[in-house]
Amino acid sequence: MLGRFKDFLFGLLLSLFVAGVLLVVARRPPGRPVELLPPPTPVPLRVHVTGAVNAPGVYALPRGSIVQDAIRAASGATERGDLSHINLAQLIRDGDQIIVPEAASTSTPPPPTVTVGPGTPSPTPLPTAAPSGSSGSAKININTATAAELETLPRIGPSLAQRIIDYRTANGPFRTVEEIKNVRGIGDTIFADIKDRVTVGP
Repeated sequence: MLGRFKDFLFGLLLSLFVAGVLLVVARRPPGRPVELLPPPTPVPLRVHVTGAVNAPGVYALPRGSIVQDAIRAASGATERGDLSHINLAQLIRDGDQIIVPEAASTSTPPPPTVTVGPGTPSPTPLPTAAPSGSSGSAKININTATAAELETLPRIGPSLAQRIIDYRTANGPFRTVEEIKNVRGIGDTIFADIKDRVTVGP
């Protein structure tokens, strides 16, 4: 009789222990799923493209872009744009300025010739008049010069010459030679080449 009571008591205690363990396990808070945050979006590079390009301006480009990508973003170089002295494969840094220069005009027509008379062994060149502001110490007046006269200045091609004329037509005469830098496409580099050859006075 006593043995049966001990077995019953042992079984009861074992059942209570198992029930306690199940209760503790059931009360554990459920685990939270791990949320993976998306990788940060890389900040684009900002680059200023100016000079002989079709659409100068500031452009946002992805990191790892090269100079060629920036020129392509500015709708490419103009017909007079000179890319031979630019490293198109150079990596761009944030805040860079890319200036595409204009090609210097190398096609100068030969001077006219005339035969003086019979027996002249070879044609004699006619004297040609030097363009205004292109010889000696004479300077070109950027307030009155024609497009052809402006093109005699270093690195000033037809498109920049027309922009100078359009600017003074819209804004009035230039007050100082430095004001020519307000013309789109004329920066410090081009200004340094022409500042000693231009004037705003008579």
